[in-house]
Formats: sequence, structure tokens, C-alpha cells
Amino acid sequence: MPKGKIKITEEFCKGCQLCIQFCKQGCIEISSDRYNPNGFLLPDFVNEDDCIACGICAWMCPECTIDVYKYIEE
Repeated sequence: MPKGKIKITEEFCKGCQLCIQFCKQGCIEISSDRYNPNGFLLPDFVNEDDCIACGICAWMCPECTIDVYKYIEE
């Protein structure tokens, strides 16, 4: 099964939380104390082992701040 990793360009994130809402694997959560320079709470990539690199978080991001990387474990 593929595994994934995401990278969030934090300075452009507006904290809409759509990535969190649409991640069926529960791999993204809102931070309670991390803000970007514009004052928006940032999402955190958690449960990294559960990410399957489906890309839905990136598709749903209206600011296009998420890059998804897929890899296959050997």
C-alpha cells in the first residue's frame, strides 16, 4: 500500500481547515499554538503512518498550499 507525506506552505495557509475536514485518514489536525505570519492557526501533519497519499487535502485547499508526496515502502 502506498504511503504519503505532505508539505504545507505555511505562509499562505489561511486556516480554513478544509484539509482537516476532508482527510479520511485523520492525518491532519489544527495546531493549538502555531500561527503563520498572518495570524492563522496552522494545520499539523499527524498520524503520518496512516497517510496513503490520496491527495484530497491538496485538492480541497483553496490556497494550494499543500504538496503531497507518495512513496512505496520496500
